[in-house]
Amino acid sequence: MAEATTEGTGTGADKPGLFAPLFTDIRVAAVLGLGFAQGMPFLLVYSTQSAWLSEAKVPLATIGLLSELTVAYKLKFLWAPFLDRYDPPLLGRLIGRRRGWIVASQLAVAAALAGVAFGDPAHWLAWTVVFSLALGVAGATQDIVVDGWRIAVAPVERQALMSSWVEIGFRCGNLAAGAGALYLADAYGWRVAYLCMAALMAPGTIAALLAPEPSTEDQPTRAGLIETVWSPIRDLKARLGPLAVPVLLLVAGFRMPGYVSNAMAIPLFKYLGYSNTDIATVTKLFGFWIALAGTFLASAVIQRIGMMASLLIGTVAASASHLALAYLAWHGGHGGAAFWTFAASVGIDGFAYAFASIVLITYMSRLASSQHAASQYALLTSLCALPGSVLAGFSGFVIEETGFPLFFVGTALIGLPVAALCVFVARRHGPMDA
Repeated sequence: MAEATTEGTGTGADKPGLFAPLFTDIRVAAVLGLGFAQGMPFLLVYSTQSAWLSEAKVPLATIGLLSELTVAYKLKFLWAPFLDRYDPPLLGRLIGRRRGWIVASQLAVAAALAGVAFGDPAHWLAWTVVFSLALGVAGATQDIVVDGWRIAVAPVERQALMSSWVEIGFRCGNLAAGAGALYLADAYGWRVAYLCMAALMAPGTIAALLAPEPSTEDQPTRAGLIETVWSPIRDLKARLGPLAVPVLLLVAGFRMPGYVSNAMAIPLFKYLGYSNTDIATVTKLFGFWIALAGTFLASAVIQRIGMMASLLIGTVAASASHLALAYLAWHGGHGGAAFWTFAASVGIDGFAYAFASIVLITYMSRLASSQHAASQYALLTSLCALPGSVLAGFSGFVIEETGFPLFFVGTALIGLPVAALCVFVARRHGPMDA
């Protein structure tokens, strides 16, 4: 396989420590704030919103179908090439192409959140659907441009570090959009919760304004439609060489079990009788620290055993962790009384998910080039999300036929062929060491 690395701009020490660069490298500090903003929209149109929909007595099958409102995250590769080549109006001249698009997308996210806030899914579901779809498009666009900035602004040896800190920021955003929104919803209602989430996009905008703009030397120039779309694909295919198909299949399947499982996790908790406060405490408050532990471990493991070995551990652990949710479905009911069974099961799943996320983010970042950073990373993340998200749309129907326990056993088994593919790819292009 051709060497798949990111030729970033700037310098960085090999295998830097995790915490010191936060205070010495503005890129690392900025990516923490940008990761926070990235962690907000998806949860508010997906997992957190499913709690609102459950309270509004929307049928499970419909909730499963509404998970498709995140379709923009799977299709973002369609407009990502244009964000690599064209400046945003006005903002591009003031703060640069990549930072300009970041700020524009964050303003759009805040506006869409305000729109969702004034909806009422119990009586007017169409309103919620329209603004949630807009939120998904704005959030996906933010992901494109933040990831493009992260890959272009730092050299390859700093990508594991940048991935770790963007994930830490992402987890903080998840904590706000998950636990914060659920606590606020219990105390003041869903409208106040979503308006507060719109206001919390501000730290991300401040980070974007303080962040350095990547060098413009490698930025692609304006081109025709076909060249704009095809150029990043051609470049990625050329660098992956004969392993292009198996590598892309590995990316496509890596998070498939997680996407299918996550669509029905909150409905399971509500079905078992847990309150919004219980769910927020376990999945977000406890889960935040558990996820940080998984993030720190992944960063250390990648440096010690290499990229492909870490990927294999990640996919096996993340898939197997769904058996904990199956156990919870069998033994965690009692009207929400089995709190520690709930906490342990969700903790196992969350730790494995966080570990797997870091190794996948780092792997995909290394596959993308700095010139086409937004386009190629968006293509890879869309490829990662699309299969699992399509299957997730049918998850409610599956549960109505099989029940929750067998459903989560099934999602665990999906990981077996993915692990086999990971071994196949690793044997053919080596460990791809950190």
